[in-house]
Amino acid sequence: MSNFGNNIQFNVYQTMTNPDPKRLPVVYEEWEERARALLDDGPFYYVAGGAGGGKTMKANIEAFERREIVPRMLREAEQRDLSVELFGQTYPFPVMHAPIGVQSIIHEEGDLGSARACAKLGVPFIASSASTLPMEKIAEEMGDATRWFQLYWSKDPDITASFLRRAEASGYSAIVVTLDTPMMAWREYDLKNVYLPFLMGEGVGNYFTDPAFCAKLEQSPEEDPMAAIMHWTQIFGNITLTWDDIAFLREHTTLPIILKGILHPDDAKLALEHNVDGIIVSNHGGRQVDGSIAALDALPAICDVIQDKIPVLMDSGIRRGADVIKAMALGAKAVLVARPCMYGLATAGEKGVQEVLQNLIADVDITMALSGEKSVRKLTPSILKSE
Repeated sequence: MSNFGNNIQFNVYQTMTNPDPKRLPVVYEEWEERARALLDDGPFYYVAGGAGGGKTMKANIEAFERREIVPRMLREAEQRDLSVELFGQTYPFPVMHAPIGVQSIIHEEGDLGSARACAKLGVPFIASSASTLPMEKIAEEMGDATRWFQLYWSKDPDITASFLRRAEASGYSAIVVTLDTPMMAWREYDLKNVYLPFLMGEGVGNYFTDPAFCAKLEQSPEEDPMAAIMHWTQIFGNITLTWDDIAFLREHTTLPIILKGILHPDDAKLALEHNVDGIIVSNHGGRQVDGSIAALDALPAICDVIQDKIPVLMDSGIRRGADVIKAMALGAKAVLVARPCMYGLATAGEKGVQEVLQNLIADVDITMALSGEKSVRKLTPSILKSE
């Protein structure tokens, strides 16, 4: 969509003579401050916190700060193209809504608010296995809008197979398999606040509506919710998995399989060897391994391995348009956005998520133009200062 950024920016400035006193933030840090003011400690730090001392979260941000764009001049950029192509589909923007569980603890609209915001913008929404509402309800809310399903690979293969079947039947067009969370990390703030929302029945909607899950219970989740929650604690995650298990996914879905959490080049090689359809370079936003490599630092070596054979996407640390430009210049075909969306959701539900995403996209468009580039698909490391 040409000149998206100019249009969004001008719409803001048009209100100069009569500004809305209740206008939502533009500055990322102010979204976070609003969310902090609205949320209790448990829900806020469940989103804002990370593993251990938060070193990986800091590393993600610092990795973007170290890279510097070197703008070029007099390179006509009036008509710009923000579209990307992934798995045979063209999307208007290089931004996706990352899979985020238990959104119901952030705002009463939860996943449905986020999904509606994405549908209005044309931004693909990745629904989490850990949503409080079942995947079918989210799909129904989105209509024909693009949605992917994120799989937490259960210890119970029957549940994993069932989730895959349900996602395909509900119109999800890809499966994002999160590999870096076979168990919960050591998260200091969650432990300090004694806060794990799943134990309150949040984030288990897909499980409580799943026939394979319910078949293992003596009573239905409605009849004995605590027993169902306790069973969930026994089957969530699977630390026994190996690369050979990728074949199991192929047996139960025809959708593209995208592996999320790849940071090591050798794992990128193994992904190619096992014929997956795409990978997402991610450290889970710093929520799993304290002291991990920053996702942006891992990206170039992985792209060197993949050599455009399959799409490489990236998340962890995306805050502003320049971050998106840097990630794509280093090889990402698109990026996933997480915490900014949750701060928008906490502040204003669906409208908050929509504003966060549209402002980010506008920033991408304007930053790209001012860097002397016209297409996100053609960004290369040449626009960055050599390290």
